[in-house]
Amino acid sequence: METESTATSSSPPPPATTTTASVEPKLPVCILVLGMAGSGKTTFIQRINAYLHSEQTPPYVINLDPAVHELPYPCNVDIRDTINYKQVMKQYSLGPNGAIVTSLNLFATTFDQLLSILNKNQTKHRYFLVDTPGQIEVFTWSASGTIITEALGATYPTIVVYVMDTPRSSNPVTFMSNMLYAVSILYKYRLPFIVVLNKTDIIHHRFALEWMNDFELFQSAIEQEHSYSTDLCRSLSLVLDEFYSNLRCVGFSSMTGDGCKEFFDAVDDATHEYEHVYKVEYNKWQEKRLKRESDKREKDLKRLKNDLDTEQSLIGEKRIRYDDIHNDEETDEDDDDDEDRDKNDDNFDREDESFKRYLSKSTTNTTTMDT
Repeated sequence: METESTATSSSPPPPATTTTASVEPKLPVCILVLGMAGSGKTTFIQRINAYLHSEQTPPYVINLDPAVHELPYPCNVDIRDTINYKQVMKQYSLGPNGAIVTSLNLFATTFDQLLSILNKNQTKHRYFLVDTPGQIEVFTWSASGTIITEALGATYPTIVVYVMDTPRSSNPVTFMSNMLYAVSILYKYRLPFIVVLNKTDIIHHRFALEWMNDFELFQSAIEQEHSYSTDLCRSLSLVLDEFYSNLRCVGFSSMTGDGCKEFFDAVDDATHEYEHVYKVEYNKWQEKRLKRESDKREKDLKRLKNDLDTEQSLIGEKRIRYDDIHNDEETDEDDDDDEDRDKNDDNFDREDESFKRYLSKSTTNTTTMDT
């Protein structure tokens, strides 16, 4: 019994394919700086711009203040290169605030071009810094400010930074006014929010943190004031207690640069909130908005179709009525023609009989004369 041994050539195993998951590059963080006039927004951007350059991560800087005379930092996009603030004021006969609003409105009409420029530079920069006009209400409550903020928030991780003047906020009433403005901005834009207590080189921001964390301490500070506004602040402090618990506050000095590291730690935390909270809610809101628009479009089309059907039926009824009236008019005309014809026949018969009588009378007369 022969056993045939078949030599099987062992083929080498295929090389292991290492599948590397394609990791999308992180989008740059857009930092939108807001604040009251004189709170130090421009010097704040100058300081964090210098800090990022020292960290070898230069930002992409955008200036949206058309009325500023000089900028203490270099910027990549300047609204003054596109809009002439004084010319707008002169051409439209506007005051300072009206000219700023109009300039922002004109700039917002071409904001898609700015987004395309940011898209080209998003791989080169980690942060986009946006400086806003000194009059905070001009940007916050205008249509152009809403358009710009929502466009940035829908495209990039966007964080709203509210700069507070710490020395001025040492008064409890002024502090409450700043907090109310901060909470109004937060609920308007619904973006991650950071409060920067600026000018800590003049006065430390410890008192503000204590007022936010200890309700009774703020009450004792406000009792020293005696006015109607203090009673209102005392009531509002209870309302804002929940707002304080989730608020990011950072002490900062634009003069010395203290607080830069703490600020960017807060930015990283706010970016994480944007990715896991805001972006999810925004996508849900976007889906609801698209669904509402689709339902409204279908409803309008249905109403238009019903209107067209109704109009066609009305046109048909009018056509039927017109045909009936036209037929009635033709019938009336035929009847009139028949009556005219009958009258003409009667007249002809009468004329014939008259002519016959005339002939007979003439014949009779001739006979009589002959006789």
